[in-house]
Amino acid sequence: MAFDITPYIDMAPSQVRSLIRQGKIDFPTAGMCRGYAQANLVILPPEYASDFEEFTAKNPFPCPVLEIIKGTPETHDMGEGGNICTDIPRYRIYENGVFTKEITDASQYWKEGYVGFLIGCSFSFEEALIREGIEVRHIAQGRNVPMFKTSIQTVPVGPFSGPMVCSMRPMTPENAKKAYEITEKMPNVHGAPVQMGDPEAIGVTDIMNPDYGEAVDIYPGEIPVFWPCGVTPQAAVENAKPPIVITHAPGHMFITDISNATLNEYLEKKKK
Repeated sequence: MAFDITPYIDMAPSQVRSLIRQGKIDFPTAGMCRGYAQANLVILPPEYASDFEEFTAKNPFPCPVLEIIKGTPETHDMGEGGNICTDIPRYRIYENGVFTKEITDASQYWKEGYVGFLIGCSFSFEEALIREGIEVRHIAQGRNVPMFKTSIQTVPVGPFSGPMVCSMRPMTPENAKKAYEITEKMPNVHGAPVQMGDPEAIGVTDIMNPDYGEAVDIYPGEIPVFWPCGVTPQAAVENAKPPIVITHAPGHMFITDISNATLNEYLEKKKK
């Protein structure tokens, strides 16, 4: 289903988060708030949080952590005054590992002790691709990015394990090489592609039937290019089967106040 992000391309992140909180935006956020990083979300009960944090550390490319939220659902590092339970257009609720519902406000599910993880998103590197003249097909077609469960396995930790999910963007071989060179310098938003041109090598047999998101057109002479994706934790959640987990709906992100240009430097400083 096509949707129009034009009014939101150059809007400030805080403005868009406010519109989401008011229920005025309930569609994917790719291309909104040009220049600013976006993030995936996982919220877990406290007894699962430490294993999940270690899972992200062992799988840094599909699960690069931007901020860990404790105490209240309010964000600080990635956007002072933001709220991970209200400021994402759509959420998914998993109960005992099973996706049970999609909602636009997750406030009623937050409980004392819960821990939220904001995870780096490939939407952040798309801006760099577009700046270099590489078309990002799902943005051009007003669709959600196609995402696939692959045969690449994550490093398991405790109850968390499962396949790496990858997002796919079709492009010419020349642009794919250029995209590789651009994104390998962006490790905090998934880094370089893991596969270019041979989907079956990572277990993807039907490129027009994604596990998440929507299919996009692939033109003659183009190849599919696959990047690690922040939906990977949702696949791990299905295996871990916590009593309840709150995630973003694929393609519906938390828009941060940190620019894509400064995100890597910002996170590296935090590690010191």
